Amino acid sequence: MEQIFLNNKQEWKKNIILFLTSQTISLFGSSLVQYAIMWYITLETQSGIMMTISIICGFLPTFFLSPFAGVWADRYNRKTLIILADSMIAISTLILALLFFAGYKMMWLLFVMSAIRALGAAVQMPAVGAFIPQLVPGDKLIKVNGINGSIQSAVMLVSPMLSGALLTITTIEAIFFIDVVTAALGVSVLLFFLHVPAHRKAQAKEPVSYFADLREGLRYIEQHAFLKRFFVFCALFMVMAAPAAFLTPLQVARTFGDDVWRLTAIEMTFSIGMMIGGILMATWGGFKNRIHSMALGTLLFGACTVALGVIPIFWLYLVFMAFVGVAMPIFNTPATVMLQEKVESDFLGRVFGVLSMISSTMMPLGMLIFGPLADIMNIEVLLIGTGVIMFIESFFLFGSKVLLEAGKPAVKSIEPLD
Repeated sequence: MEQIFLNNKQEWKKNIILFLTSQTISLFGSSLVQYAIMWYITLETQSGIMMTISIICGFLPTFFLSPFAGVWADRYNRKTLIILADSMIAISTLILALLFFAGYKMMWLLFVMSAIRALGAAVQMPAVGAFIPQLVPGDKLIKVNGINGSIQSAVMLVSPMLSGALLTITTIEAIFFIDVVTAALGVSVLLFFLHVPAHRKAQAKEPVSYFADLREGLRYIEQHAFLKRFFVFCALFMVMAAPAAFLTPLQVARTFGDDVWRLTAIEMTFSIGMMIGGILMATWGGFKNRIHSMALGTLLFGACTVALGVIPIFWLYLVFMAFVGVAMPIFNTPATVMLQEKVESDFLGRVFGVLSMISSTMMPLGMLIFGPLADIMNIEVLLIGTGVIMFIESFFLFGSKVLLEAGKPAVKSIEPLD
């Protein structure tokens, strides 16, 4: 029987608008800092190893905390967890801004900052992934996730332009202060305007046994074959996507020139592509089977990665970078919705926690391999090789009967909030 999740049909729309607004405001400031740190390291060092260290610092803490963060997302108020994560990141950014303002502009401070932000992301990702189905009816998940992706892409389009402009007229610490303000605004929206009761398990206030809950979550994954295969596929995809995700700024700086506007341009075109892909998924919704959409996204990502390795003309390079952006929502949106539809609410946090753990492990693992290689061989060769592997990988999705069965759409009602 379909469950009643809110007292009136319009309430969920108001709540999701408030939630997405808070996340957009917070993401805007975080994006400014993310680009400022990435470009600062790229332009100051032009070193693949230094970029690898930064990326590892930005992902590895997520690996260690994600399993416990998934337990927290299933046991505690998810809105509160998101607020705490955003607040922790804002406070650490404020401290870093003050240190830089005082003249302590050491590279290792940026690495520490990346690690602290990774801890906040470890808490936030499973909490957000599990929180959205509390706010949205099951048959609206694909549309809301698509809209959310487009909003995030729009922010990612504006933030590199603004970040690049700010870096030319002011100091990096000024960008850090902007992030503090936007985080405070985002937290305020959640704290004072979004009034949503905690999910059932959080309201029960049962004693938490972290390792017991973690083992229970792992058993749940073990009992569902589609989750195991889904995670294996995602792990390989993330390793192969590392050069396209992290080494393209370095490639552009070496091959086309180290102008800030060029770095801004690749991020802008990627974000435009993601925004188009998000709109496409929100309106079209993808293929009826979620796996078919994921396969299309993987195939497009792989083909365009190969193109990035062979294109010698910068404007044409930007075109294919935009198509890489289009591919991301085509892959991510159905993948997220499939988990939200098929995983029981009591286990959503832990499942997204495992996904976050895989993401935080595989990307740095890929950079441990490809980052040092980028200092001894052309990045173009790495892009071509990984792109071909991803292109081939897309066809394996069509051959998995378990994943194809899991990819069939299913309307999942969310649990009552009263």
